[in-house]
Amino acid sequence: MLLRTLAIFALASLPHHAFATDVLGGETLGAESFSSYVTGKTLTYSKNGQVFGAEEYLPDNHVRWSFNDGQCQDGIWFAQNDQICFIYDGQTVPQCWSFSVGSIGLIAHYENAPTSDDLYETARSSAPLYCKGPDVGV
Repeated sequence: MLLRTLAIFALASLPHHAFATDVLGGETLGAESFSSYVTGKTLTYSKNGQVFGAEEYLPDNHVRWSFNDGQCQDGIWFAQNDQICFIYDGQTVPQCWSFSVGSIGLIAHYENAPTSDDLYETARSSAPLYCKGPDVGV
C-alpha cells in the first residue's frame, strides 16, 4: 500500500508536460522522421483499448491498410504542412494525421476530425500485412 501511494505521489508531482511528452508523445514527426520510423514495417493500431487496424508501410510512400478483416486498401502518403496525409485507392479526399512518438510507440491524431480519439501503436512487425485475395470464396 505504501509503495502504491508513493508511486501515485511521484506521478502526480511530475510536471504535466513531462508526463505528456513521455507517454502521450513529443513533437510532431515530419515526413523524414515518419518515413524512417515506419518504412518496411507493419504497425497495428488500437483505439480506446481495442485493435482498430493495421498498416503496412511500403517503399516510396506506398501503404496498405486493413481493419484486420483481411480486406486491404492500397494507397500513398505525403506530407502536407505538419501533417502526414493518406489517399487510398478509390478515394479523393486525403485523410490527414499528425504523428508523434512517446514511450508507448507511435501516436496518430486524426486532423480531419480533431476531436476524435487518437490511435496508438500496439504492435510492430516486419511481416507483410495479411490481405485476402480479390473475390475469395465467390
